Amino acid sequence: MRVLLVAAAALALSGCSAVGHWGQAAGGHLGIVRAAKPVDAWLADPATPTELAERLRLSQQIRDYASSHLALPDNNSYRRYADLGRAAVVWNIVAAPALSFDLKTWCYPMMGCAGYQGWFNLDEARRRADLLKAEGWEVQVQPIPAYSTLGWSRWLGGDPLLNTFIRYPEGELAAMIFHELSHQRVYAGDDTGFNEAYATAVEQIGARQWLAGRPEALAAFETGRARRARFLALAREGRERLRAVYAGPAESRAAAKAAVMAELRERAPREAPGYEAWFQRANNASFAILSAYDELVPAFMRLYEREGRDWVKFHAAVERLVPLSREERRATLRSQGGSDVPDPATRTTQ
Repeated sequence: MRVLLVAAAALALSGCSAVGHWGQAAGGHLGIVRAAKPVDAWLADPATPTELAERLRLSQQIRDYASSHLALPDNNSYRRYADLGRAAVVWNIVAAPALSFDLKTWCYPMMGCAGYQGWFNLDEARRRADLLKAEGWEVQVQPIPAYSTLGWSRWLGGDPLLNTFIRYPEGELAAMIFHELSHQRVYAGDDTGFNEAYATAVEQIGARQWLAGRPEALAAFETGRARRARFLALAREGRERLRAVYAGPAESRAAAKAAVMAELRERAPREAPGYEAWFQRANNASFAILSAYDELVPAFMRLYEREGRDWVKFHAAVERLVPLSREERRATLRSQGGSDVPDPATRTTQ
């Protein structure tokens, strides 16, 4: 039970005051642990579909590369596989006020605070989201294909590969594994934006390095990332325009916000094809959590270049930022060549 509670805390899936949340977090993760078995066992089983076996073999090559070339942890994570029989491993609740991007945060033992709360049961996540909406929050319930236990789960077999992402295109599969392993390499307990941007930078650089000798897979990856870049550009523009609205006269904020949102939804089919549904559902919670994965990425990219494209030096440079405050981290990133790193615009509120 002690090991299980440690794993649950590390998952960022249990609210400090919600005993029920602890229980579902522990039970949910334990269910994944029970379903997972070593990749070698899946490959040795003649009942394993050929397509799945091929993906599992590929995943192990990617996993080896992560440690041998990207200086990511060499442990038992992603050496096991589980089919959960569902499309998401967990559903995250994200919330922000109606007229700001101040993410609501939840705090967890050992890992600090994060701008989301995860539930293994979709119906329960929706019920909790409805309670937040009743309090006046703008809320999103987001399906999540993978999460990191920050290395704590090594005592239970490590973070497993899952059916929720194993069939991703090769570049995206590599990106997923690199991203989640990055959270085990460096993690700041009080800064979702820092953690996610660092892991996103690692996934982007690492995936391109992995695909360097695979021209077709690399072309597919770049096509997908270019499409996402167009989406991020429009979302970033919308976020900045909304931020200006929220800083303006109080009496006009609601109407001005509605006008910006209507324009973004009208432009999305032309400027961000494939992401129309995101803009249709978008609210302040959507924009706030997206910025956590987006705003600081260029600074980490520049830091990687500044460290001579040396992964060991890069990770060490990022680690040196962890003891600093949120404001000091961004100031240090600026001094290291990231001149356009923003001040913490996405604040958090408990």
